[in-house]
Amino acid sequence: MIATRPGRLVGLDVARCLALLGMVATHVLDARTPDGELATAQWLAGGRASALFAVLAGVSLALMTREPLRGRPLALRSLGIAGRAVLIAALGLLLGGLDTGVAVILTYYGVLFVLGLPFTLLRVRTLVPLTVAWVVVAPVVSHLVRPYLPERGFESPSFAQLADPGQLASELLLTGYYPVVPWLAYLLAGIALGRLDLRDASLLGALALGGLGTAVLATRVSATLVDPAVASENATGMFGTTPADGDWDWLLVVAPHSATPFDLARTIGSAVLVIAVCLLLERLLPGAATAVLGVVLGAGAATLTLYSLHVVMLTPRVWPEEEPSAYVSHVVVLLVLGAVLGLLRRRGPLEAAAGLPVRLARSAAGGDASRTPQRSGTNR
Repeated sequence: MIATRPGRLVGLDVARCLALLGMVATHVLDARTPDGELATAQWLAGGRASALFAVLAGVSLALMTREPLRGRPLALRSLGIAGRAVLIAALGLLLGGLDTGVAVILTYYGVLFVLGLPFTLLRVRTLVPLTVAWVVVAPVVSHLVRPYLPERGFESPSFAQLADPGQLASELLLTGYYPVVPWLAYLLAGIALGRLDLRDASLLGALALGGLGTAVLATRVSATLVDPAVASENATGMFGTTPADGDWDWLLVVAPHSATPFDLARTIGSAVLVIAVCLLLERLLPGAATAVLGVVLGAGAATLTLYSLHVVMLTPRVWPEEEPSAYVSHVVVLLVLGAVLGLLRRRGPLEAAAGLPVRLARSAAGGDASRTPQRSGTNR
């Protein structure tokens, strides 16, 4: 009999799996068709897949910190989560040193977790307006500051960059492919989402409509303000930011990986839509069908392990050879391994290793520091 771990929200795993497959698509498939048109995979996943990962990180952080704590238990829980983030960031530095040609997200992801910890103390009524403000203000601050920072020197942060901590900090926070300062908007949106009752079908329906409306509105408004030629040229994405010495008009574009207010709004809306729909699907399906879905898309419960495997598979001399047709091979490998882990009800090896600081902190606090109310699910 197929079963999922008690209290686990399978819909979140499904959303993570979609984010993983989307990122694989952007890494392996061509962004444009032979006749120069934007490819369907790029239109669907470009900028949105990585943003979905970041919003889901915020949801996970909210679920890990849902129980209000004070004093020593709060300090231990925060220390455990920070330790987990450091291990994820270190893994990102290791993968960033490989010859893959892709921008590895994990180091940025770890920094996001650490910087997001103070925001877990806020309530939803504070988090929502803060997220909106961050979407607007952070890109403006970035645009003001980046001309005075060193140019980005690497595609991905790596251990080699530790020799120049100033450069590394600059890339992680503002000039890199996934700049943490504007990307905190994704984490804040995810924390706010994770504070809600994610088993309430009517709420999930409203979130899906709200996410769709936000994504469409941001796209349409940007389209009316930006020269169509500029929009078309940058439809395949930028490199994390707008030009450091560019005009203020660049903040109006909605191009993937531009970290503009319109890009952040569109991708946050898309992420909320996907997460809400996946959770609604879990609510509407019979229990047995949900369990099967949790196995078929079980890769979503081991994204750290499988994303890392995917990056390793992109290195030279590792099967399959990198070309668009290799996408199917990547997907099959990741889904099969995810299904095996799901059937065995086992965590991915890197998830288990990264979770060690949290488990140690929970043990030191007497087992109460990380307990999450059953009605809200876990998915840590």
